[in-house]
Amino acid sequence: MSRTIGILGALHGPDEVAFVTAAESLAPGAVLVRRCGDVPELLAAAQAGLGRIAVVSADLPGLDREAVSELLAAGVRTVALADPPEGWLAERTRALGIAVVVAPDGAVDAVAREAASLRAGGDGPTADTGRRARQATDSAAVSGGTSPSAGEPELGAGGGEGAGGAETDWSVAVELLAQSSGEEAARPETPGRVVAVWGPTGAPGRTTVAVNLAAELAALRSGADGEVLLVDADTYGGTVGQVLGLLDEAPGIAAAARAAGQGTLDRTALALLAPVVAPGLRVVTGISRAARWAEVPGPALDNVWDVARTLATWTVVDCGFGVEDDEALSYDTRAPRRNAATLSALAAADLVVVVGAADPIGVQRLVRALGDLDGVGVPGSRVVLANRLRATAVGPRPADLVGAALERYAGVGDVRFVPDDRAALDTAVLRGVALREVATGSPARKAFAALAADLEKVRAAQSTEPAATRRSGRRAAARS
Repeated sequence: MSRTIGILGALHGPDEVAFVTAAESLAPGAVLVRRCGDVPELLAAAQAGLGRIAVVSADLPGLDREAVSELLAAGVRTVALADPPEGWLAERTRALGIAVVVAPDGAVDAVAREAASLRAGGDGPTADTGRRARQATDSAAVSGGTSPSAGEPELGAGGGEGAGGAETDWSVAVELLAQSSGEEAARPETPGRVVAVWGPTGAPGRTTVAVNLAAELAALRSGADGEVLLVDADTYGGTVGQVLGLLDEAPGIAAAARAAGQGTLDRTALALLAPVVAPGLRVVTGISRAARWAEVPGPALDNVWDVARTLATWTVVDCGFGVEDDEALSYDTRAPRRNAATLSALAAADLVVVVGAADPIGVQRLVRALGDLDGVGVPGSRVVLANRLRATAVGPRPADLVGAALERYAGVGDVRFVPDDRAALDTAVLRGVALREVATGSPARKAFAALAADLEKVRAAQSTEPAATRRSGRRAAARS
């Protein structure tokens, strides 16, 4: 016995009249059950389970990426009508995540195909391209390196002074922004990788790690194709802009999310929102006040990460600490989520760098945070990094003590350590630059450089693999 498939219409103008008239010729078992006047009515009907296919006008007011994401979550496929089906409006509609965009006279045939696919049990075109199985990164290759513990002798200076050096200030940042606005960003030779820097509450140093890791990756790729993009997605206390001496009146992350929500974000638009602060390093600043967290919704950021992969070889995301859902709002699927930005970044990341403070309180928080991360089900690989390692807070041989505690209570066998170097870090913040530009011989800077070097080695090795091998690895990661 065939199933009846409900069709929801949200059309306006001549398209609505034409489709309603043509709906009488729909394939048997497909019925137009509701004519919706706007997007809220369409979403209400979808969430009530009245239909499985939505037919919408491409220029329907209020149709954005969040609405498309909600339709997908409700199990509703979307067919958009645009005339012409290959014009700018159609391209914008596809950018919202709607895979099927046809001319008005092709609506009935498109609905028939979708209905047949539903009856056959097929997945059909997906509306969400922000969370793919790209987690083939080998975490052991980037987590097994050793870093000097506090008090150990330095291994020699590495790298050189950044282009800005100690003289980088706000005027230089403004000049770099003006120069970058007219340049076409270099396209990476392969889709870029996303690294999410996350950790528990208590200021373990997420921003410090994100800024310096991005700076070291940019230095390693100096002269190569592709850039490094640093994104501040912390909706509680993002300070990437302040750390690098940038103005924060117009947060780039909010502008990028708005463009993504409207389907107008591409690599050129993202590049214009990401000023160049050092050779090969672009920055998307975060929200200036925590109260503006609703301006960075998760579905829009899913698209931001996809576009970032086309702009940068590496995208380093500074995340907030919260990963729990708001149970009071869980019944309302349209309500914004305070932690949506962090959850979106973690879901899209190829690698999650979990940062914890290397002291008794920080280790306790880190152990619990790793359990929370397991509960969220983050698909990417992870590296655990103990930050600000010092004997004064832990005791003699601090790396051994912290490593043993994490292995015993969290099952983490490979931990990377960043020695505490408060004087060098204070100087870097005072001058608004990365650590490598003021203290190349700093033990902390060497730890960041070592992690960046290992990440780049893994990326380079995987980039040389045959395409079939990479696809097989991604499928295996998705199945696991």
